[in-house]
Amino acid sequence: MDSPLQPRRSLLRQPLNSTQNNQAHNLSITMLPEEQDLFRNTSSGAMGLLSRMQNRTMAGFDVTSMSGDSTLLTDNIDAVDNGVNKIDILFAHFYEVLHTHNNTNDTLDVVQMLAQACEQVVEQLELEIDRGMGGNHGTKQREASVKWLKQEINTWRLLHALYYDRLLLQNDAHADDEMQEGPLLGGSEKEVIQQLYSINSQLREYQMVVDWLEKCYEEKDQANALQSHDRMMAWENTLFQLENLQGAAFGRGHEICKQLDPDAPVREGKPLHALDMEDNARLGRAIFAAIRSGHIDEALKLCKHFGQTWRAAILEGWRLHEDPNFEQHVPGQINEKLPIEGNPRRDVWKRCAWLLADSKKYDEYTRATAAVFCGHLGALKTLLHSNWQDLLWAYMKVQIDIRVESEIRGCCMKRYQPMPDEYWNGKMTLEQIFDELSVAKDVSVRDYAQSQLGVIQQHIILDTCGELLQHMCRWLDAVPKDSYLPPHQLRFMAHIVLFMRQIGRVEQQGQQQQAERIIAAYVDTLIKRGDPQAIAYYTAGLPNKLQVQLYAKFLTKIDQKRQREQALDAALQAGLDVEQITRHTVEIMRQENAPSSALGEPPTGSISAVDKRKIHSLEYLLHLLEQRGELLWQANAMMRQYLACNKIECVREVFAMVPADVTNQLITVYGSLDNLGPREECSLKEFLCYKVYLSGVDSFNEWVRLQQARPQPPQKDTQNSGPTQDNFTERMSAQHKEQTYMTELARWEQKVKEQSKLTTDALFNVLLFPEKGWLSDPFIPKEPENAAQLHWENRLLQLEKLRSICLPEIVLLLHDVLAKSGDYPACIRLADEIADERRQLYKVYTKQKLAEVLVKIADTSLQLLNNKLDPWGYPITS
Repeated sequence: MDSPLQPRRSLLRQPLNSTQNNQAHNLSITMLPEEQDLFRNTSSGAMGLLSRMQNRTMAGFDVTSMSGDSTLLTDNIDAVDNGVNKIDILFAHFYEVLHTHNNTNDTLDVVQMLAQACEQVVEQLELEIDRGMGGNHGTKQREASVKWLKQEINTWRLLHALYYDRLLLQNDAHADDEMQEGPLLGGSEKEVIQQLYSINSQLREYQMVVDWLEKCYEEKDQANALQSHDRMMAWENTLFQLENLQGAAFGRGHEICKQLDPDAPVREGKPLHALDMEDNARLGRAIFAAIRSGHIDEALKLCKHFGQTWRAAILEGWRLHEDPNFEQHVPGQINEKLPIEGNPRRDVWKRCAWLLADSKKYDEYTRATAAVFCGHLGALKTLLHSNWQDLLWAYMKVQIDIRVESEIRGCCMKRYQPMPDEYWNGKMTLEQIFDELSVAKDVSVRDYAQSQLGVIQQHIILDTCGELLQHMCRWLDAVPKDSYLPPHQLRFMAHIVLFMRQIGRVEQQGQQQQAERIIAAYVDTLIKRGDPQAIAYYTAGLPNKLQVQLYAKFLTKIDQKRQREQALDAALQAGLDVEQITRHTVEIMRQENAPSSALGEPPTGSISAVDKRKIHSLEYLLHLLEQRGELLWQANAMMRQYLACNKIECVREVFAMVPADVTNQLITVYGSLDNLGPREECSLKEFLCYKVYLSGVDSFNEWVRLQQARPQPPQKDTQNSGPTQDNFTERMSAQHKEQTYMTELARWEQKVKEQSKLTTDALFNVLLFPEKGWLSDPFIPKEPENAAQLHWENRLLQLEKLRSICLPEIVLLLHDVLAKSGDYPACIRLADEIADERRQLYKVYTKQKLAEVLVKIADTSLQLLNNKLDPWGYPITS
């Protein structure tokens, strides 16, 4: 129904770049040649937007690099058959819209562009449905997607219409001034209602809801199409039968009305000809459908075209009266009489329309048509009882009619025919209307009222953002564990929440937490898709703690170095706390326990895939130079863990991840080593301890390799062929082999001697490490401020445990090298180093390990005694 204003104004603005004006905008990635030609003619801005989305979808971030679950990928063939690719592009499109229009003043334009994005996808899906892509299954999937997207488009339109008024018109200072003027007394009906609409925001919102419902209306019954020709006459079959009573070919034996005035069938209580009755019913349905969709002029054309001009006259009776001749005349038109607008006896017409709608003698469509203009709710509910939107439209039309009629009768200086009490008793609030809908008799109405779309639309109309957020959180809670709401439903909900938050409707702390939870759920959905830019953008709208948790969760699913760099670059562009996120990511990956492999442990000396994943997580800490201190801290934690598990290859791999010039990089960051914090200072020394330890172990391994590579003496010929056959050539060959062996042996002994010296020095470097010893923190004035978060005490226990494991082993290795090198006095001096109070190495020994090393030293003393030396390696003096 048109509003009482003239001319009717549209409160639903067309979306920017509406698809009605530009059908070439196509968000599809796969297009036919003719579609590509169409698309090339579009604006460069739209082309650039689509190309960016395509580049990021096709070549930007490879989701196949994400680890864990192969279900993150969708089979390409199934996706094409079901239209998944078309609808999934909305994730990228919505991000592009928000990312490129982040100005607060663009909020309402963003809503229009989101609706436009959905419309473009609907067009593509409908085109594929017409082509029959995907067979029956694919068609059903596409039809379900189209149905959902149309509902989403309708909701975006509703959101834009209502909040355009709430944010711009209701807050306008000029509107406030008009509100102070009050109602217009003594004016015409049209002037009074114009003034009412300008000052009454509630009535404007009612009208906007009606306009929205009319715009969303889709006539469902297409089977009863009207049959017409160029010149139509009303009730021509009845007229023909009345004129030819003796030779009537149709209707013989059936009594029909004798007169053809509009009231004759009701007055006489007799029907029209059967064919005319059927035509009448079809016309009534068509007229009401046109009124329901807001096209009253179309309904008038139908009445006139089908020869029922009295129906057209009835449909004109609701218009508001105004006589422009009583207004101040314009100079030059003083003698010209202007036509009167509207119906001067509108009150009489309305009372008659009420009686018609209330009568049981007319069909339901005729009664409902009259009820639309006279506020008869009962007649409308009788016809529109099975659809939530139709019922809401009926309620809203009645509420507008009652408020308009009340204003007219209160402000116009005229006596009006009274309306029945039932009419005035029909006044309701929006809350009462939605309560009625939630307990409607029809199951489909109740189901839609309790559905997620119905609840969202209800609370948008009521402007109750807090309750809407509560409902959304309940929907999240209702999903089973390890499951999620449908991705596009989460996308829809999250962007509504973002809109509400941007316009200031989410103010209380509880509401903010609920909004953050909904956005976080959407980010979880985006993580499965693997678009780093979108994930970073939406994560940036959450509190720091949630940012760290969600983006770290995303980073843990990436294995390839290039994709990790892209994810970190996206986080930096979005303004996320990359340092805290990467630290949390590495800690998660370092502490995660992988399930045992069906293949068992990898061979000794190799690194398992799980350990490689943990070790290469340190790549996240290489992105920023400022994180060199954190890199050392996390690398040391890994090396402590692997060293305790005796995974020396893993320790080497972790050590190799740290840049060789890490000390210089720390100087670059902090200015000098004196400016290092307690954590960084301890981390640097611990890292150098591992460097010395690995050097000692590698040197010992090389020494062992050389020991095992001793040249073998030449084999002598065991066959005795007798002296008569011995010749000069054989003797020369044997002598040459002997000389070669002696040369290689001498070279080997020299290498062993040199390697023994290097190994001894390398192992002593571990044993005699400066500054309180190996894996002992240097002196620091106080512990770090966040010692509890760093688990500082636990780290000290780990260091002490490693000292008790590794140092006794180093002593045994050193003793082995020295003993096999024949340096027995140095073996005896190991006892002095263990007992030295400066390093107190004896404290790392258990009784068993100390007894073991003392036995070896005692054996060395016996060897010295056998060599005519005293037990300490000194010559025996008499």
